[in-house]
Amino acid sequence: MTRATSPLKPATILLALFASPALAQDPNIDINGDGMYSYPELTAVLPNLTDATFEVLDTSGDGLLNASEIANGQSAGLLPG
Repeated sequence: MTRATSPLKPATILLALFASPALAQDPNIDINGDGMYSYPELTAVLPNLTDATFEVLDTSGDGLLNASEIANGQSAGLLPG
């Protein structure tokens, strides 16, 4: 039996993200004030956030994380709460 490996390396991601500040509607993260978080905005405060993790979080596929996607990422342990 072959065991699949995750490209996200969850333990590494979780350790890095929990050491970072909470994201809930933080104007210091949402630089342009549009109520959404872009990949550049998030990596400014979460430098270990990968493209792959961002894509998993971006369920709408629009290249931005809305409040629901942020909450889902926090519930899943992929983003600090």
